[in-house]
Amino acid sequence: MSCNSHAPEPPTLADIEEAAGRLEGRALITPLVESPLLNRRLGCRVLAKAEVLQRTGSFKFRGALNRLSKLTAVERRMGVVAYSSGNHAQGVALAARIVGTPATIFMPKDAPATKLLNTRRYGAVVRFYDRATENREEMAEALASERGAVVVRPYEDRDVIAGQGTVGLEIANQARRLGIHLDAVLVPCGGGGLSAGTALALAETSPGTRVYAVEPQGFDDMARSLAADERKRIAGGGHSMCDALLMPEPGALTFAVARGRLAGGLAVGDPATRRAMVTAFSDLKLAVEPSGAVALAAVLAGAIETAGRTLAVVLTGGNVDPETFSEVLASEGWPPD
Repeated sequence: MSCNSHAPEPPTLADIEEAAGRLEGRALITPLVESPLLNRRLGCRVLAKAEVLQRTGSFKFRGALNRLSKLTAVERRMGVVAYSSGNHAQGVALAARIVGTPATIFMPKDAPATKLLNTRRYGAVVRFYDRATENREEMAEALASERGAVVVRPYEDRDVIAGQGTVGLEIANQARRLGIHLDAVLVPCGGGGLSAGTALALAETSPGTRVYAVEPQGFDDMARSLAADERKRIAGGGHSMCDALLMPEPGALTFAVARGRLAGGLAVGDPATRRAMVTAFSDLKLAVEPSGAVALAAVLAGAIETAGRTLAVVLTGGNVDPETFSEVLASEGWPPD
């Protein structure tokens, strides 16, 4: 179900800059990290934006805090309702604690245990839904209407997109300080809030840099929508280990921002994602969840031209269950003999 009726005017660069001011001192400015050994193997320079080190372990905290920081006193008393497979849930839960408002979050029954545990630890009340049979948006809207609460959507929200766009603003500023020009920035894409916000920020602060959305194979709705120049919905029934990127259609608002700013979409399969998780661990010393690793996976898989270029990839989250992470490492032959 799309949330078109709730879509406000698209954010601007000024909104992203204002969001950066709101987040200053509360969200981390995450580093751009690189590995000389990885650069040598790939024949290019790859800088990784380590959002795995962000508070709650994901970029989602940025958008959630920017949105909740704008609640009125009355709205803070009534509380917020959200829905998420886990990273937005944690972001909203911590942001709600910071601004002093109660939060109830709908999460799928199969949400990773780490994401569920931390959402509760940050103080939110969790209600479960079934991905296959229940509509999380309708459940959240109904509860919010009953309580007079505010629904904090994971991507279809002007303030959320602006908060996520601070990732792009930081990348541009960090590259400038390093004295480098980025040929391309690759961003994992689910509903499109981060990719749209990053593309918006870079379009004006680093106009020669091309921005690509990266999605799991079978869930490349943004790529298809960009190619068709209109929103496209994918058929159900696919499977991917990237639990945070399984949206069937880009948001109306996120697509309005991304259209004309994203250079295109790329898709990677689970085997490439697994290799990227191991590469991030072995070369960058970072533990990355599957959904957070797809941009690096696209580079490793040759989904984009790399020779002699300087690229940035956003590692969006590190909230992976220990069992899953251990299984991925073992399946890819880590540690090496």
